[in-house]
Amino acid sequence: MLYSRTGGGIVKVTGVDAHASADGRRARHAPDASMDLLKQIIEQPVDPDYAAVAARQPDRRKRDTNRSRLAFAVIIVVIGVLFTVAALQTTRSRPAAAKERDQLVARIKSAQTSRDAMRQQADSLAAENARLRSNGLGDDAEDQQLRQQLAGLESVTGAGAVTGPGLKIVVDDGTGAAGDNQVLDVDLQVLVNGLWQAGAEAIQINGQRLTALSAIREAGQAITVNYRSLTGPYEVDAIGDPDTLQARLLETSAGPWWNSLKDEQGMRYDVSTSSELHLAAVPGLTVRSGRTR
Repeated sequence: MLYSRTGGGIVKVTGVDAHASADGRRARHAPDASMDLLKQIIEQPVDPDYAAVAARQPDRRKRDTNRSRLAFAVIIVVIGVLFTVAALQTTRSRPAAAKERDQLVARIKSAQTSRDAMRQQADSLAAENARLRSNGLGDDAEDQQLRQQLAGLESVTGAGAVTGPGLKIVVDDGTGAAGDNQVLDVDLQVLVNGLWQAGAEAIQINGQRLTALSAIREAGQAITVNYRSLTGPYEVDAIGDPDTLQARLLETSAGPWWNSLKDEQGMRYDVSTSSELHLAAVPGLTVRSGRTR
């Protein structure tokens, strides 16, 4: 027996009516009617419009892939054409470049040959001048004094070769980073000026005799002395009293300068004494003399 609440109170419902009411509720909530939506969602999870668009995606991707491949192929062809043109230009210009190089090498060799010939001529003229001067001087005391004076001037100026004891100094680049520990022209200038101040009588660098007309300069990657390019190691020979020359060199600015380069930059700076050094004369350099009556 069931009871139902109405506006006037509680009314008793008979069993037949209760069963009918329950059957009506079950009819309204039938399983088949409530599962249609879920069944449709399960069977068709994607909206038909989205499905149509998704079906067209592979075709679009295929077209994009084909376009990318075509663009890549065009780029490869263009790069290949550029390399081919560059190779052809290089091949065509190679004979002209080789010809210019050969001409430049020939000009350099010709200039070197002319320079050597002029140097030999200068040496020959200097020897002839010395012979004539010696023959022109007599054997009297005045001529002997003049001859000694000329010999001394030749030694000082570089017009004559000199031999004697002195210092042998070897300097060279360090072993660190390139450019930070290389011997510069100013380093050699400081060393040479220090040797002059210390009392050196004659100096040469790698066989190049220094005179009042000499210049120590940097030209490109090389150091030039008397307009001749030199490479390291640089050997500086200085004639003078070995005992006093080395001690006085330390008192000049050259001593601390090169000791600092050796300690801080790792550059080579070796000083040794020699009982006999030979410094050649400067080719073509002569000392003119005159006599007053």
